[in-house]
Amino acid sequence: MSLTLSLPTTAGQLQTYKLSGATPIQPTPGVKFNRIAYSAAHVVADPRAAIDPWLQCAVDWDATIAYRRRLWSLGLGVAEAMDTAQRGMGLDWPTSLELIRRSLDAAKDMPGALVASGCGTDHLVLDEVKSVDDVIHGYEEQMAAIEKLGGKLIVMASRALARVAKSPADYERVYDRILTQARQPVVLHWLGDVFDPALTGYWGSRDLDRAMDTALGIIAAHADKVDGIKISLLDKDKEIAMRRRLPATGGTDGRGVRMYTGDDFNYAELIAGDGTGTASVHGQSDALLGIFDAIAPAASAALGELAQGNTARFHTILGPTVPLSRHIFAAPTRFYKTGVVFMAWLNGHQSHFTMVGGQQSTRSLLHFAELFRLADAAGLLEQPDLAVRRMKTLLALHGIED
Repeated sequence: MSLTLSLPTTAGQLQTYKLSGATPIQPTPGVKFNRIAYSAAHVVADPRAAIDPWLQCAVDWDATIAYRRRLWSLGLGVAEAMDTAQRGMGLDWPTSLELIRRSLDAAKDMPGALVASGCGTDHLVLDEVKSVDDVIHGYEEQMAAIEKLGGKLIVMASRALARVAKSPADYERVYDRILTQARQPVVLHWLGDVFDPALTGYWGSRDLDRAMDTALGIIAAHADKVDGIKISLLDKDKEIAMRRRLPATGGTDGRGVRMYTGDDFNYAELIAGDGTGTASVHGQSDALLGIFDAIAPAASAALGELAQGNTARFHTILGPTVPLSRHIFAAPTRFYKTGVVFMAWLNGHQSHFTMVGGQQSTRSLLHFAELFRLADAAGLLEQPDLAVRRMKTLLALHGIED
């Protein structure tokens, strides 16, 4: 029997929507990828905690770690305590460190599980940050805490640094200090202002080409301490241009510094690559993506096909997820996390649609209705009956009942 429900349209009407009936995507177990693929994973809030949701953070640790086990079981790594986890947007540093600790402990039980953890300066009070030295000390504090746990670092872009830096030289000074001390190669992090306006002018210039030159200079000076760089500019041409200029030696394995795409609009094309360049790192991107949280089965299945040389099948699987991703990451882009958590709820990976900071309220009912349609079209409703029931629950909360 087909599944149907009434969904609102932009014309202000209700329209009967019939699910596609397509079999949900299931990856082939055990296939080894030829790309490194991190999913920036969300946290599951605890809706029963006696807190003020806008002011305090409560995490359902069991559900949060269970979701990470699922990602690892699909062959995906976990980029921990990043912006997808609402880092700096409801998730504070003490809770982030506890999340990192629990994630690293859980990974020990999963052979081959990859974890890289966000290291930033979000514990600093911005109004109290007066100098570059304050930023360095902030990074060093988090760096020491994560490395004490045995964690690999993702050196996150710093709002504090963007606030106090006067020139590219200030960025060079900060990153030289951090990279020189790192115990193992790190992933650098360039988050564009579409994700966080407070990071406008990162690397010392609003001109992206000049900013890129500074970042590449820092990487070249420390190629043995940089595993790769994740950039989230939503500009595939900038990513490709930077990718082709990354050092062909250094990195984690000596084979070059990797480009970890953070482009949630063009990831399929960027991961497949164009093969151009003098080293493999120049012709393809690895991945560190928030959207992989929401499309994990498709990401795993597609990467498995790519590893077996089935590029056409890779695009067949991943292509339909791109419209969904572009919708989830639509402006204001920083609210994308709401769509990620909504997908986890629809698919039964958490029992509620509640978020840290109450951010489930940042998107409209029309946004969720279109997200539902696109998820169905992409074969990403893992339990269609459950997804329909939960979508109907959300509709009823908004005064729409069949």
